Amino acid sequence: MTSIKACLFDLDGVLVDTARYHYLAWKRLADELGFTFTEQDNEKLKGVSRMASLDILLSVGHLEFDDAKKLELAERKNNWYFESISKMDHSEILPGALEFLKSCRENDLKTALGSASKNAMTILNNTGLTPYFDAIIDGTHTSNAKPDPEVFLLGAKALSVPPEQCVVFEDAEAGVEAAHRAGMSCVGIGSANTLGKAELIVPSLQEMTVGRLKELNAAR
Repeated sequence: MTSIKACLFDLDGVLVDTARYHYLAWKRLADELGFTFTEQDNEKLKGVSRMASLDILLSVGHLEFDDAKKLELAERKNNWYFESISKMDHSEILPGALEFLKSCRENDLKTALGSASKNAMTILNNTGLTPYFDAIIDGTHTSNAKPDPEVFLLGAKALSVPPEQCVVFEDAEAGVEAAHRAGMSCVGIGSANTLGKAELIVPSLQEMTVGRLKELNAAR
């Protein structure tokens, strides 16, 4: 049975809750474009890259723009989002996240971030989480969005750990699929309704321990 040597973490919704900042920025953009973008619509954006998210938002509003205009809109949204995350601090780390990261370090498990966010370093630095990672792979290092496994395969490579010895922590269906396509086990953070394909599902990292990683081996 293959033992787990590394833990790879998504950022938004797993370690910190920046989802509300994303939603408020996308909603503001939709408002300016003259249509309503609901929290339910926003669920479709989980784990999706910025430009793919914009395409989904525009489809909700039945709008089409050329690439130059779409880049302008995405940049506008990102500026609003960046204003919000620039004010983040350690108080916005989700319950149990810091404790579990520390536990990984204490138990000689390597750790990596695997996030589509191009603002990951700002968030990690502002919340004080940066020192808890051996490798950080974010949207500035990847060309393919989840469910493509690129971000997790790059993380495993940076850690020098084979994919089958890695476990991914994800809150999005696309992230779970990306983990499996990378040949990794996955712990879903959230609801079984959307994360049912993960080998283990917990409401938050508050319910996760290093000992529970053995359940993943049993699920393989």
